Formats: sequence, C-alpha cells, structure tokens
Amino acid sequence: MEQLLLTLVRELFEKAGLETDSIEVKTGHRTLILVTSKDSKNLIGPNGEHLRSLNTIARRLAEKRHGEEAVSFLIDVNGYHEEQMERVRQNARMLAQRARLFKHDVELPAMSPYERLVVHELFAEDPEIKTESAGEGKFRHIVLKYKSPSFS
Repeated sequence: MEQLLLTLVRELFEKAGLETDSIEVKTGHRTLILVTSKDSKNLIGPNGEHLRSLNTIARRLAEKRHGEEAVSFLIDVNGYHEEQMERVRQNARMLAQRARLFKHDVELPAMSPYERLVVHELFAEDPEIKTESAGEGKFRHIVLKYKSPSFS
C-alpha cells in the first residue's frame, strides 16, 4: 500500500505542476506522506487551505483507484501539519487544566474533523476529562467535560 500511495501522490503533484524535493511514506499510528519542498508557501496556502485541498483530492483519487482501505493517510508539507496539530494539543491541554481547576465544561473553538480526532485521542485515557463533539458543519467543536475522578 505504501508504494501505491507514494505513486499516487507523486502523480498528483506532477500533474498539478507542484515541485517537491522529496516524498516519503511514514507508517505508524497514522500513515503520513511527508513532502519536502522549497515551494511550501504555495503548497500549504493561507491557513493550510491548499494543503487541505491536496489531501482531499489525494484521498478521492485513492478511493477511486484502490477502494476505501486506501483513504486513511495524510499529506504533510515541511512538517506544517504536525506543527499545527501540536498547537491544537497545547491549546486543548491548557483548556483542560481550566476545566479541572474550575470543575466545569470548557468549549474549544471550531475544528476540522482531523483536529477533533486528535483532541479526542489526547484525552481518551484521562480520568477527569471527557470529550464530546458539539455543533454542526463548520461550527463543530469539542467540549471538554470535567468528570470527578472515581476512587476505587
């Protein structure tokens, strides 16, 4: 599957006329396609809009060519996406501390589905914080709910 994804992303970038220095696939918890490029400003776009679009197009191509099992991957350019996800995690941790301190629910700003997934995973094992998605469409966000730790 790695080779198929690598080929697909290379073809996508070539046909779109996008220059890259290297493309590699990293498997693990998630499959990441790590792209390095001197033209990262255009690949990422304002607030990551171009990168999100590239990911959407690449997933659609993978679905069409290889079926549903190929859609679980993410393209990251020059570490931009991981840097953004770390910001999301830091913000969520800070707001979770607020929820613990004041013992009440805290709402996070609207997020993409992937960002919400990252936050849900971050608190999956937390004994004091439960996460729930709320809202609709582009206003969908996470609520960090304080729960009293159970003593056994």
